[in-house]
Amino acid sequence: MGSAPVRAGEIVVYNVDGRDIPIVHRVIQVHQDRDSGEVAILTKGDNNEYDDRGLYAEDQMWLDREHIMGRSVGFLPYFGWATILMTERPFLKFILLGVLALLVIISD
Repeated sequence: MGSAPVRAGEIVVYNVDGRDIPIVHRVIQVHQDRDSGEVAILTKGDNNEYDDRGLYAEDQMWLDREHIMGRSVGFLPYFGWATILMTERPFLKFILLGVLALLVIISD
């Protein structure tokens, strides 16, 4: 991810132990230990009432820098719903792939 510091307000992509799919949420708090330089990060989805501690690994209260995979450079409103639906209902992936395959066949 580089050496640039993570700041509150940024949108980051992170992954935690036990989850297969990365999560894209906003950083709401950053704490850095002055002595060790270690950083503790707290995130929250913009439309969520509570912070993401319920999404982190068991007994995990903060993210570390190594959990952060990247930063957002743009956004597509509501696009996350598509990934959530395809994860919760795998048959939707096959429907989408079928539609895309038909479009490729028809365009030839």
